[in-house]
Amino acid sequence: MILSIIICAVTCIAMILSILFFPKIKIGKISIDTYWIITLVGAAVLLACGQADLSTVGKALISDTAINPIKILVLFLSMTVLSIFLDELGFFRFLAGVALKKAKTGQTKLFLYLYITVSILTVFTSNDVIILSFTPFICYFAKNAKIDPTPYLAAEFVAANTWSMALIIGNPTNIYLATACGIDFLGYLKISIVPTIASGIVAFLALYLMFRKKLSAPIEGEAEEVVIEDKLSLWVGIVHLAICTILLAIGSYINLEMWLVSLCAVGSLFIISGIISIVRRKKPSALIGCVKRAPYQLVPFVLSMFVLIVVLNERGVTAEIGKLFGNSLPVLKYGTASFFASNLINNIPMSVLFSSIIESTGSVNQAAVFATVIGSNLGALFTPIGALAGIMWSNILNKHGVKFNYIDFLKIGAAVAIPTLVTALGSLWLMLLVF
Repeated sequence: MILSIIICAVTCIAMILSILFFPKIKIGKISIDTYWIITLVGAAVLLACGQADLSTVGKALISDTAINPIKILVLFLSMTVLSIFLDELGFFRFLAGVALKKAKTGQTKLFLYLYITVSILTVFTSNDVIILSFTPFICYFAKNAKIDPTPYLAAEFVAANTWSMALIIGNPTNIYLATACGIDFLGYLKISIVPTIASGIVAFLALYLMFRKKLSAPIEGEAEEVVIEDKLSLWVGIVHLAICTILLAIGSYINLEMWLVSLCAVGSLFIISGIISIVRRKKPSALIGCVKRAPYQLVPFVLSMFVLIVVLNERGVTAEIGKLFGNSLPVLKYGTASFFASNLINNIPMSVLFSSIIESTGSVNQAAVFATVIGSNLGALFTPIGALAGIMWSNILNKHGVKFNYIDFLKIGAAVAIPTLVTALGSLWLMLLVF
């Protein structure tokens, strides 16, 4: 047990250090993220040291259960591709431009419209896609409008990682925790919707109080004009995303697995878009963009972390942690523990670990599951390490020359994340009393 704990701890610490100090390595013109390489090495070391049986790990990876990490990865990557397709066509930038135009010269209106736009889009897509889509746009617009981008970048990031709690597809951690514990789409929604709305409102108020002085300055520039040229492909993408979301909602009632629904949606999207491109005799640019931008690094990362958790399970570590938590006050214990654990080992490995801890107690504790979901989403608001979205966000800002260091992030995170977490956990407790 001790050797397994040491290897897992060293792997997580090394991953955090890589994110902070050497997030990427370059091989020629290719830039590779380091965090997944470190976790992959850690998993390989555990297997090489005989801490887990290779056949046991293999069976866990191909098991026909909801916790199968391959199914979860297929679901997340498929939903991400559907969103990237719309982004490649300019859909998200177009909506942002509409919101910015309505704000005219008032920064407060702009701030509100941006927060609402990002919140709505996050609910039906995912936080990672929104971060990748909106962050560059905000940087460009703020530069042209000669305004401080900080309030808008903070609003975008907070909205994306708060409203991502609403649906099971909003964050890979939602998918993992809910499916691992047998919670379906609608079963998830009926509990999550009130905590999401309540915490989303509190997060906005906290942001506004923090930035109200900066928002009083006038806007001198104008919003970017975004024209969507390929309207047919846009509607194909919107219809596929809408139908997929509806089928995900009713899938458990008609015996459709979520990963299969999303995979079929992506397959259909590629076939129809490919046919349109052939008929037009044009290169399928949006599809090519999907292939290039899909977050493939999540595959070795999640699988490696899954191996670490399998080892900890076999060695009895997760069961011991479950005993420490006990059965009392699950919302408070799991919510706060998962929130801070996300900022130590990142929210995806935290979710894998906590899912195993919850299972080790012998019964699915719904309060513990939803409290951990809240911690995994809102943990991203506290430090850049809390989620992959924070890492990607920081990298984009560096590319655009926007200064936003670890301390700046922590100041905003502490002021916004803590009251938002308290609100979300309090709302969850009330919802669990009702249901």
